[in-house]
Amino acid sequence: VQLQASGGGLVQPGESLRLSCAASRSYSMNVMGWYRQAPGKQRELVALIDRSGTTNYADSTKDRFTISRDSAKNMVYLQMDSLKPEDTGRYYCNLFPSSRVDYWGEGTLVTVSS
Repeated sequence: VQLQASGGGLVQPGESLRLSCAASRSYSMNVMGWYRQAPGKQRELVALIDRSGTTNYADSTKDRFTISRDSAKNMVYLQMDSLKPEDTGRYYCNLFPSSRVDYWGEGTLVTVSS
């Protein structure tokens, strides 16, 4: 079972990025989350979505990030707007809660810098 995150890159503050997560099988019955790990910091949850589409966000990403899923395509997305330098980090998608995760993969790197 693999979850492959993509879509990261280098952007300037205020710009947007859309991350995608492709699953090797259906996760439609699972709560899915996007996590990030900034340099020198612990991995943190930034957004989650349950099987009904209900979402929840970290305070730092609320009103700027939007998580969504397309269960028919086994995809989870993270639209990130108004990016800030503190959003820099490696982003991962995986099961929520993280205690259910046994493999994180490489994630995708987001760098916000002028």
